[in-house]
Amino acid sequence: MRRIVVMMSVSLDGFFEGADRDLSWHMVDDELHGHFNEQLGAMSAFLDGRVTYGLMAEFWPTADDDPSNAGPVAEFARIWREMPKIVFSTTLERADWNTTITRHVVVEEILALKAQPGGDMALGGADLAATFMQHDLIDEYRLYVHPIVLGAGRRLFPAADTPVALRLAETREFGNGIVLLRYERPDAQAPAG
Repeated sequence: MRRIVVMMSVSLDGFFEGADRDLSWHMVDDELHGHFNEQLGAMSAFLDGRVTYGLMAEFWPTADDDPSNAGPVAEFARIWREMPKIVFSTTLERADWNTTITRHVVVEEILALKAQPGGDMALGGADLAATFMQHDLIDEYRLYVHPIVLGAGRRLFPAADTPVALRLAETREFGNGIVLLRYERPDAQAPAG
């Protein structure tokens, strides 16, 4: 059974983006990017909201054409292009690069995706993650906590009426001071290895 994994960078005070959608505070160096490539390259699909997909589609399809984007950046461009993608959008009319558009999060359809064989699926986009949380569809949270306090922006987690109990599965510190906190649902199956 495939699991749904949220991987998000957050500030120490819980923001995934700063004021005016600022992401310039993200400290993605070669070590962290290599880690992302390893983790995301093992996934079977990217599940993205429209905004996340749009940001990715602006840069990654041709990122490896630029010689200055060697190493992990070029590697991720290839991963992104080849990975099957499902974008959830009520407004997007067309999507390229191995992408399927679906209009709504239908719980039964997501459960059917999870029941298919293959690697885990990466969930991208805070709004989409909030919808998946409401339907209790997320199996794992990988939060990359950056050593910065933003003070303002958009919080990753919206207010909720029901607590989500998780168990710590892993911590890892990167050389640039970012810390991975990986949490799983208590009933989550271990990833296939």
